[in-house]
Amino acid sequence: MPEFSSQGIAIAYEVHGEGRPILLIHGFASSAEVNWVATGWVDTLLKAGYQAIALDNRGHGRSRKLYDPQLYFAREMARDAVRLLDHLGIKRLPVIGYSMGARIAAFLALDHPERVEALVLGGMGRNLVTGLADSEPIIAALTAESLSQVTHPTGRQFRIFAEHTGADRAALAACMINSRQPMAEEDLRRIAVATLVAVGEDDTMAGDPAELAALLPDAEAFVVPRRDHMRATGDKAFKAAALDFLERRTAPNAPK
Repeated sequence: MPEFSSQGIAIAYEVHGEGRPILLIHGFASSAEVNWVATGWVDTLLKAGYQAIALDNRGHGRSRKLYDPQLYFAREMARDAVRLLDHLGIKRLPVIGYSMGARIAAFLALDHPERVEALVLGGMGRNLVTGLADSEPIIAALTAESLSQVTHPTGRQFRIFAEHTGADRAALAACMINSRQPMAEEDLRRIAVATLVAVGEDDTMAGDPAELAALLPDAEAFVVPRRDHMRATGDKAFKAAALDFLERRTAPNAPK
C-alpha cells in the first residue's frame, strides 16, 4: 500500500479503479482491506463507475501504530482523511464510513463541508450523539492476557476480530478510549450535506438510525434487514441502498 505523512504520522491508503472518486473510512479494529475489499464493497463501487479510495486509520492496518489515547479523537482522524484528499489532489467527493469510520466521516462533514459531496453513515445511529456504552469492556477485552479471560459478549467479539485480523491490540485499546468521542446535537444539526444513515436491524451497538437521521438537516434512514453490527458491513441490501442514495443525491459528472 502507498502511504503519506499526516503531520508526521504514516497513513496507508489504497486507490482502486479510475472512475469518480469516493472515500471509504473503515471501522474500529478493521482496515481498508477487511472493511471494504473483503466485503465486496470495492468491487461493487468499481462496477458502479467509482474510484474507491480507502485509508487505514491511524493505529490500524498498515498505518502507524500509536499508543497515546490523545492521538485518537475522531475529529483528528478526520483530519487524516482531509490530508489524504490534499495528497491526492481531490477537492470534493462522496464519503462512506462504517461504525467508527462513520463517526470520523461525520466530523469530516462537520469541519470540512466543502470536501464532502454526500455522506453515508453505516453502522452508526443515535450513538453518534450518545457514545458507545460497551467501550470499557472492549478495552478490557483487548488488553486481557488471553481470550479465555474475556466473558463480556461485545468485548469477546472485538477480541476475536482483532486476533483474526492480526491487529495491534494495544494500539486499538488506546484508540477506543477517545475515538468514541460523541458529537453534540447542535453540531450534528450543522451537517447540511445529504446523508444516508444505515444500521442493521439486529445491531445493538449503533443506536436508532431514524433518530439520528431526524437530527440531521437533510438525511434519510435505512434499516439493513436481519443483520447485526458485524454482518451488516458488506450486506447487499446496504450496498444497494447506498448506491441508490448516491445516484439520487450527487451530481453525475461532478469533478474531482
